[in-house]
Amino acid sequence: MIKTAVIGVGYLGRFHAQKYAALADSELIGVVDVDPQQAQKVADELNVPFFEDFKEVLDRVDAVSIVVPTVHHYATAKAFMENGVHVLLEKPFAATIEEAEELEQLSREKNLRLQIGHLERFNPVFTEFQELIERPKFIENIRIAPFPKRGTDVDVILDLMIHDIDLVLAVVGEYPESVEGTGVNIITSTADLANARLRFPSGCIADLTASRVSDKAERKMRIFQSGLYLSLDYGTGQARRLQVDSGSSPDPETLSPESFQLEKGDALLAEIESFLTAVRRGINPKVTAEDGLNAMRVAWQIKDQL
Repeated sequence: MIKTAVIGVGYLGRFHAQKYAALADSELIGVVDVDPQQAQKVADELNVPFFEDFKEVLDRVDAVSIVVPTVHHYATAKAFMENGVHVLLEKPFAATIEEAEELEQLSREKNLRLQIGHLERFNPVFTEFQELIERPKFIENIRIAPFPKRGTDVDVILDLMIHDIDLVLAVVGEYPESVEGTGVNIITSTADLANARLRFPSGCIADLTASRVSDKAERKMRIFQSGLYLSLDYGTGQARRLQVDSGSSPDPETLSPESFQLEKGDALLAEIESFLTAVRRGINPKVTAEDGLNAMRVAWQIKDQL
């Protein structure tokens, strides 16, 4: 049994706690939140103790999820890792590149699993088709949503676009040689709508659009490569695939994509299961600290241009 806890049990952290409580190899020893009413609410729901200060559980856990505001990621994760605790850290990695770099280095020095919470890597529509993606030539991502009712402490790049930056880096397998970015603020003092273009050494180009001022929610990715077109809808689980022999001249009448409807599954459960497996086996997590750091570096290149 891996002794676990969740640090920050607001909207998203509560779901983390539910998953840890449900998993057979996890012993949820408690939940932590600076809001005692919220902490007690989640603790009562899961029949575990609650704490107001994460320092109270430092010596009692093997692994934690940290789901606190981004500005507190660094100090909280550092405290647990210095105490030998494995960490699943919600995205974005940290408030600054320097903080993320230090945490990544600390995880290597301490030989700890530090997994970054890029949830879409565990979305069934991505995992089902990921192996088909090889040397893509063009990628298009769109991620739009209404402004979150719970608010946000970061701009739309670190709030939403960071997911797609991570996905693109994962499927291309390279770091971009150039990054272009534009954005505007609509509601907050930071960018609420942004567009970026990434160019890779292989020649692949990725266009990313993120908005949190839309009247609907949409999370889609389209991939074009020799002989293959994929359209993945992360929100609905729908996918379209068109495969042709890239060395032939296809009949336009036969160019009809196949359609798929995947079960939505439970990406958060899969993410936490993967994290605990990495802890138990002493292997790299599916989304490493290095992955998270690369996504942060690209995000900051975009932010610097706004």
